[in-house]
Amino acid sequence: MSEPINVLFLCTHNSARSIVAEVLLNALGEGRFKAFSAGSSPREGGSPNPLGLAVLREHGFDTEGVSSKSWDVFAQSNAPKMDLIITVCDNAAGETCPYWPGNPASAHWGYPDPSAGSGSDDEKREAFRQTLHAMRRRLQALVDLPLEKLSAVNLRQSAKELASV
Repeated sequence: MSEPINVLFLCTHNSARSIVAEVLLNALGEGRFKAFSAGSSPREGGSPNPLGLAVLREHGFDTEGVSSKSWDVFAQSNAPKMDLIITVCDNAAGETCPYWPGNPASAHWGYPDPSAGSGSDDEKREAFRQTLHAMRRRLQALVDLPLEKLSAVNLRQSAKELASV
């Protein structure tokens, strides 16, 4: 495989789950995957959730350059062509998405929002850790798929099957 598989993670605010998934896949994918993230209503100021970034850094992941951005950025003609689009929150899965050039495969991998609720920062930090570990298991399974499961023809089915991992 000469070109990496481009994966776009979507979440409404693009500040927590989609950012975690982007950072994880870029690290785990070892150049075979290129991850991006976006949202329908990105966090104001483009700043991801600070607890999410802190948990990623605690686990040795580089968060340099990640930001909250609109999914409209990836629907433009000059945007990278996506091979796979994965919604990671139930709200984004129910929204009407823009047209994605190239007819990419899609799947929904729902995760609870680690930043939601009125818990303490320590409780939210633990929720981010749990989300990171759950995403890491599923993303590692994606990365470990044999090349034939990652072909354009099979990618849609492979991504949907991983929703239950």
